[in-house]
Amino acid sequence: MDNRARRAIVRRMDHDVILAGGGLAGSALAIALSQTGLSVALVDPVPAKTRGAEWFDGRSYALSIGSRNLLGAIGVWGAVAADAQPILDIRVSDGRAGEGPSPLTLHFDHAEIEEGPMGHMVEDRHLRPALLNALADVTLIEAGVTAQEAGPAGVRVTLTNGDSLSARVLIGCDGKRSAVAQRAGIRRTGWDYGQSALVAAISHEVDHGGVAHQFFMPEGPLAILPLKDNRASIVWTERRDRAKAITALPDADYLDVLRPRFGDFLGDIALAGARFTYPLGLSVANRFAAPRVALAGDAAHAVHPIAGQGLNAGLKDVAALAEVLALAKRRGEDIGRLDVLERYERWRRFDVATLALSTDAVNRLFSNDNPAVRLARNLGLAAVQRLSGLRRGFIREAAGLTGDNPKLLQGRPI
Repeated sequence: MDNRARRAIVRRMDHDVILAGGGLAGSALAIALSQTGLSVALVDPVPAKTRGAEWFDGRSYALSIGSRNLLGAIGVWGAVAADAQPILDIRVSDGRAGEGPSPLTLHFDHAEIEEGPMGHMVEDRHLRPALLNALADVTLIEAGVTAQEAGPAGVRVTLTNGDSLSARVLIGCDGKRSAVAQRAGIRRTGWDYGQSALVAAISHEVDHGGVAHQFFMPEGPLAILPLKDNRASIVWTERRDRAKAITALPDADYLDVLRPRFGDFLGDIALAGARFTYPLGLSVANRFAAPRVALAGDAAHAVHPIAGQGLNAGLKDVAALAEVLALAKRRGEDIGRLDVLERYERWRRFDVATLALSTDAVNRLFSNDNPAVRLARNLGLAAVQRLSGLRRGFIREAAGLTGDNPKLLQGRPI
């Protein structure tokens, strides 16, 4: 009798999965799960038309080889490939604004690995619509989640439109202030850096040659990332109060502050798109799984953008969680059971902890002007430059080619 009752409850579930949050990671996860035969409802209060707007606002993402493989495996890469800018080289240097970089630099060349470019830069206006267009088999609901209740057979959520939905598992992809995590009693560990990232797109006169630059300054790093058509995406870190003052400046004055940091190696520069400012901090969920609940993307971890790995880490979550749930479904298991979701947590926990600690350490090491520390880090960059094996290892790690990678990151179907 008990077994028959449980089966009846499962049959009455509206969906296998309810996914809260329709950002990049959430959309990719919804696509991946639906392609395994799971019934998915993607819930987001922002209208899909707004999320899929194809106007250029300056936002762009550095996608690793692993992330590119995932997008290819779920049928999205073909829609953005022509607009993606390959990252052929990465140059890392230390210095001060207006003085140029130290002569002791680190150079990563894509020719040192066999897989081709180390990654690709893809603009938000291309990636987001491509993901939305691939959601044909996903139920899209323009609402937010206001309540959730986990039970022995499933989870029920209440939406802002007054409706309620049931599923075997609720996945939170709703950002670093995840309400799904809070309602599940999942706390976070982290701290504020007292820094903000100023993000914009820049047009320039000289061809960038597919080279990405990471310039470390005492206030914080400046990343210059190549885009198509003589443009670059910048992620410019400053102390919080200084960033606030710069953000308030008119465009011309903003560029006057940027130019000594950017340098003239790409000729004259101009703004190409909107400007954004984001506070920076470290925030990692203490658990990625709870009864009937899993977290992915920024809901699970938000790290410093110093290595450009935020979205790549979220897409690793997508690949791991999709594979865990798909295999559990094929074995006839309840995909929302805690022991199933904890397989995903174990798979991702060490990698996330390593990323969080390494980005935190690099930011603290390079965001200061102590002469002894500056000398040590410049010598460190020069030492890595001379060790080809170590340098190749760093390239493969950044490209998402190391470790126990899920199938989607290898470009293979689940």
